[in-house]
Amino acid sequence: MKKNILLCPSTLRYGAPQFDKIKEEHYLPAFRQAIKEAYSEFETIIKNPEEPTFKNTIEALEFAGKALDNVSNIFFNLNECMSSDKMHKIAEEISPQLTKLSLHILLNNKLFQRVQSVYKKRNKLHLDKEQSRLLEQKYRAFKEKGALLREQEKTQLRKNSRQANLLSLKFGKNVLDATNDFILHITEKEKLNGLPDYIIEEAAVAAKERKLKGWVFTLQAPSYSGFMKYSSERELRKQMYMAYSSRCLGGTYDNTAIIKKLLELRTNTSKLLGFKTYTQRVLKYRMAKNTKTVNAFLNNLLQKTLPYGKREIKRIELFANKNMPKKDLVQNKSDHQTLQPWDLAYWSEKLRQKSYNLNDNLIKPFFCLENVLQAIFKLANKLYGITFVKAEDIPVYHKDVQVYEVLDKDGSHLALFYGDFYPRKSKSGGAWMTSFRSSGGIPEERPLISIVCNFTKPTPTKPSLLTFGEVTTLLHEFGHALHGILGFGKYPSLTGTSVTRDFVELPSQIMENWATEEGFLKMAGKHYKTGKVISKDLIAKIKKANNYNSGYAFVRQLAFGITDMALHTLPLEKVKQIKNSKDLEMLENSIKKKCNLLPIAKGTAFCPSFTHIFSGGYAAGYYSYKWAEVLEADAFSLFKKTGIFNKNTADSFRRNILSKGNLEDADILFRNFRGREPKPQALLKRYGFK
Repeated sequence: MKKNILLCPSTLRYGAPQFDKIKEEHYLPAFRQAIKEAYSEFETIIKNPEEPTFKNTIEALEFAGKALDNVSNIFFNLNECMSSDKMHKIAEEISPQLTKLSLHILLNNKLFQRVQSVYKKRNKLHLDKEQSRLLEQKYRAFKEKGALLREQEKTQLRKNSRQANLLSLKFGKNVLDATNDFILHITEKEKLNGLPDYIIEEAAVAAKERKLKGWVFTLQAPSYSGFMKYSSERELRKQMYMAYSSRCLGGTYDNTAIIKKLLELRTNTSKLLGFKTYTQRVLKYRMAKNTKTVNAFLNNLLQKTLPYGKREIKRIELFANKNMPKKDLVQNKSDHQTLQPWDLAYWSEKLRQKSYNLNDNLIKPFFCLENVLQAIFKLANKLYGITFVKAEDIPVYHKDVQVYEVLDKDGSHLALFYGDFYPRKSKSGGAWMTSFRSSGGIPEERPLISIVCNFTKPTPTKPSLLTFGEVTTLLHEFGHALHGILGFGKYPSLTGTSVTRDFVELPSQIMENWATEEGFLKMAGKHYKTGKVISKDLIAKIKKANNYNSGYAFVRQLAFGITDMALHTLPLEKVKQIKNSKDLEMLENSIKKKCNLLPIAKGTAFCPSFTHIFSGGYAAGYYSYKWAEVLEADAFSLFKKTGIFNKNTADSFRRNILSKGNLEDADILFRNFRGREPKPQALLKRYGFK
């Protein structure tokens, strides 16, 4: 019988996945076999008659189930960017089995006793730093995941975990389906008023793909954001906004019941494990440490930035009142506010154009995706001496994906880097970095890193041209990629991005700073037709406009973090009061009330499509973006002081942050780089906040 391709060692360079041979029908048999092998490997550790040692217990645990890890990494990554009904069904069947296996390990008394035996004699084992850290992390994982619970409590924990896992999968599927389910189909050319030619062309392509006449706009990021920013048809903007902002709030893809059940399960599981709330459980070993610290952090930033956000909205509102056509004027009797949520992007862009003489039509021609990507590679070379070489012989899972081999300064192999940049129906929204394999501690198993985005697609007449926001997003995700690429260590669970959630955004967010540096923009900004380098005048405009509406954007991010924390500290009796989508809408509105800068449109809420916290890994952790932003602003201030391409500073950042993974606590890693505790002044200064 021919062996399943997913279980065969790859014949490709560096063990790259054989995407050209993998088919959907391979997944289930591969999972079943790999799960069976994993149980056998863990049973071997449990039943080992020898005295527990670091090697036969802790190290053995780290590398057991390797075949299953390989299958899981490929399947679940592709389920996010090459999904299908069949893939979703496989995920629904396999996820409970994976949860069962994980809990079988973590809740196994005999296995925990072996781990505990090694832990108790740790001071006599002469372990090196990495070994000591691995032992500490393994012991902590068993203890925190329920190894000390009574058998009845373990049974409940297993049940809760299986349910939560399936609900998270269903939540994400609902968001994807709801996003794909809506289109705005326009057949009258006059309804395209205000839209630039490139957006109209993209909409025509989208219509043609659906075999429709005219133009199609979707809720996928490039289409939605472009329409909201430029369409002068207020009613159509409202239609788009309401569709986007009510995704999964009631209707066919309603996520209300899922949110309610997930909050109940997370709270009950936390109580089983000895914590009052889910946030208390999650934050115990993160930089923030506790709920009180996070709430104080978020509210302190809100107090400082809310006045700036209010002034910005007032300015846009006055501008809109002065320039809005009479047919569009809608007065709110209570406060005479005309600016509605579907007006913000449009009038904000109009005011930006007037204030800075700057718009996407001026910027986009200079930021062809391929050139920006090459500029980012050059930036990585300038900072860390690494090189990206296109790997044409490595197969991909979609024709749009690009693969590069990453070489270190001495020419040695570092990683393979996959780039998947364009939206499609089978891909989740947003942008993220992931890996098909982390560093395995040996040269043959260097990382396989991927970044997935949803940028503007090429058209028959133009390549993919990026907005300035998309350039920043690409830098952000590339920062995560560097964290994975430059990670070194003996143990996968301690390398690369395997760090606390409120530290993992430091390497990504620090890269965004180069987006407004002339040295980088000169490399990235070349006109796609003429090859002309972006002018100093345009760079100056970009830099000057960089903090435009930053107060509003800052407060909006804080609202997400505050809502996340509030939901995950909600008493169970309050959670049980969520009976329907209207209750959820009211709950969200009551939480974010202090953050509101615009009127709330009835029938909208962001929680039902908040994938970060309900189907991603950011539950009780969305604050991390602002927490890490304090770290990266302070870290980048050292680059500004020594030079944005300074080799010594870059070497220190690579040595102390990027290569270290989870070898030490995050606050220690930061101090090793910066020489002191982080200070928030650099962040406030960057945004122009006093």
